[in-house]
Amino acid sequence: MSELRPEDLDGYGRYSTGILPSHVLKRLITSGREVAAAEDFTDAQIQPASIDLRLGPVAYRVRASFLPGPNATVEEKLASVFMHEVDLTQGAVLETGCVYIVPLLERADFSARISGVANPKSSTGRIDVFTRLITDRAQAFDRVEPGYRGPLYAEISPQTFPALVRKGSRLNQLRIRHGSPQFSDTQLRRLHADAPLVDCDPDIENGLGLSIDLKGLASGGSRRIGWRAKRHTGLIDVDRPGVLDPYQFWDSIEANTAGHLVLDPDEFYILASRERVAIPLDHAAEMVPFDPLVGEFRVHYAGFFDPGFGFSSGRAPSARAVLEVRSREVPFILEHGQTIGRLVFERLTDPPPEAYGAGLGSNYQGQDLKLSKHFRAP
Repeated sequence: MSELRPEDLDGYGRYSTGILPSHVLKRLITSGREVAAAEDFTDAQIQPASIDLRLGPVAYRVRASFLPGPNATVEEKLASVFMHEVDLTQGAVLETGCVYIVPLLERADFSARISGVANPKSSTGRIDVFTRLITDRAQAFDRVEPGYRGPLYAEISPQTFPALVRKGSRLNQLRIRHGSPQFSDTQLRRLHADAPLVDCDPDIENGLGLSIDLKGLASGGSRRIGWRAKRHTGLIDVDRPGVLDPYQFWDSIEANTAGHLVLDPDEFYILASRERVAIPLDHAAEMVPFDPLVGEFRVHYAGFFDPGFGFSSGRAPSARAVLEVRSREVPFILEHGQTIGRLVFERLTDPPPEAYGAGLGSNYQGQDLKLSKHFRAP
């Protein structure tokens, strides 16, 4: 871990409630509070408003996904669904359509007012690797309840591409919150008035609405409006960026004059928002993953938007939201400009010393339509 500043050593920041920023997370890790790990944390794990979680040395292939429920641990439940063990120390391929449970190197030691929420990393969602966090006695995925002290597990199920992973691979991330802050639409309107969150009139109702671009606006005028994943491709090494030919794994989708796209059932698409988005330095956002009111499809497996994403002081929002989209049981027609999800905002207890894109090697700052970091530019 890098050295902490003297001002980082006390308290949670200017606010007593909210998402904990990177310098507070480093302080907690250094002091051995709230979160621990079987191996030393690295600087690369600490994001502006979250911690990347690392796979442990073994994965358990199971016959079905599960939640342990209030009266059982994950280990106790594993006995009823366990199929075989996979050694990850030298790397192993997780096959499509299979479900794996992996104990993580990190564990939670939360105090009474500390809670957590997890999400797949952006690069994980964009290769259609379904990943969720599980805790002992959990009744919901991707949630770590206040006061939880115990191990953390990742449920992993590659949906389209087989994935090569290893001990230390980082597929999901954990946001840690102090207290239970509320964020209303009125506060969201004020935030937009202070620094625009989108490059158009905002659609604010239970969060910030985002719509779909099916005319190529998100590609700098290109006719390409998205990508559809191919089946029966090669595998993706989750730890090797910039090496794969996109056309071996994806079909390009071109705009049509009608400005619509038919989603085929169980196919996976990468699309982009019509709006450009900016997340202020003292806030973070999360995409609501599915809203049954907008149609029979799921949007955005990897829902975290970091402080500073698409943001530059005095400039218009610069980054499109790239969306992982999967239709459900029936074909569904998306229309250009249709609302496809909402961003829910939350304040940080303090702005992080470095925001998204500020020397952190961020892969998606200022993005238009973009595949995951594993692929070369098309």
